[in-house]
Amino acid sequence: MTRVDHTYQVPDPLPAAEPGTLIAATDHGRDARLEGARRYTVLYHSTDARGADVAVSGTVLLPSGSPPRQGRPVVSWAHGTTGVADACAPSQSPNLGLDVFAEELRALLRAGYAVTASDYPGLGTPGPHTYLVGADEGNSVADIVTAAHQLLPGLAPVWFAVGHSQGGQAALFATHAARRTGAQRLGAVVAVAPASHLEAMLAGVKASHVPSELSFAFYSLVGLAATEPRGRATDLSSLLGPSAATTASRVIADCVTDSDPALRGVSTEQMLPLPGDRLRRMGERMGAYGDPDRSALTVPTLVVQGDADEDVPPAWTDEVVAHLRRLDSPGLIYRTYAGAGHSQVLGRSVCDVLAFLRSHGGARSVACTPPPSSRS
Repeated sequence: MTRVDHTYQVPDPLPAAEPGTLIAATDHGRDARLEGARRYTVLYHSTDARGADVAVSGTVLLPSGSPPRQGRPVVSWAHGTTGVADACAPSQSPNLGLDVFAEELRALLRAGYAVTASDYPGLGTPGPHTYLVGADEGNSVADIVTAAHQLLPGLAPVWFAVGHSQGGQAALFATHAARRTGAQRLGAVVAVAPASHLEAMLAGVKASHVPSELSFAFYSLVGLAATEPRGRATDLSSLLGPSAATTASRVIADCVTDSDPALRGVSTEQMLPLPGDRLRRMGERMGAYGDPDRSALTVPTLVVQGDADEDVPPAWTDEVVAHLRRLDSPGLIYRTYAGAGHSQVLGRSVCDVLAFLRSHGGARSVACTPPPSSRS
């Protein structure tokens, strides 16, 4: 697989193929940073929310050692926000985006899972990243499992979706894409601090007076623009004005950091100079394609939330779980972790996650110890 300026080269035109069809793969050998797993970068077919055939990039990890007789179960990892520029595609990073993600993947690999990790559409491949567009993400999380079975014959027929933040939302949407994987059965889903309440994001960031939160607002505008019919998307300058658009463009070109330098000293009101009714209408469209609690879940699901999370408010996840239960989602379990922040909850919950997967046909994992980061 080749890439130019962090964008993987995709056949143009893209030959038609079924979702999950492998386009290309590169074997990088054993990766000592990820428990010695054999690491592959892949391109595969998926479909977006409009049903269009799209190429998506991602990573496949195969643990070292002999597989069980029935094959290795697969966890399709759904990453949290890393940015929207192609350089932010987790497959291009040694730690697949963030160190806390790598810790989670190491735990899954030690437990005996093969791991697939989609970049999601437009992140690492041509075109804009459809940030928080649920169907796009959920489809890509499911379709990479099919691609992995083409790459690595002998994997077990059961798979699981596990995701954090943006990826928690993606994992919940993957429940609605499970039928796409054919003979591969979705055994259960884990959503850690899932993104939700998209209808409130833009207005909430504007009212927050917290400049660092603008990154998520700008990323959301990229995702919203990507859902527009071709040729009708509004450019940032027309939407935000020249000054705010310049700042937004700088942020969009960067990958996630604790505080983007371009946002130092700016005003959230000046960066989102849109009237309330315009923000409301845009939020309604975002919620329609991205809120993960608008349909009942049909597979066993564990939702995880830290009660000290400042990025995904615990009250929002409480409401998501309550709504999914009202919709009749059998097998939905909700666990909260006292004092755990947005990233810390990954390590705090990992042993419970492995136990949950094991109870639904997953790997018979060895003894689990939470990583050091979860105790900081």
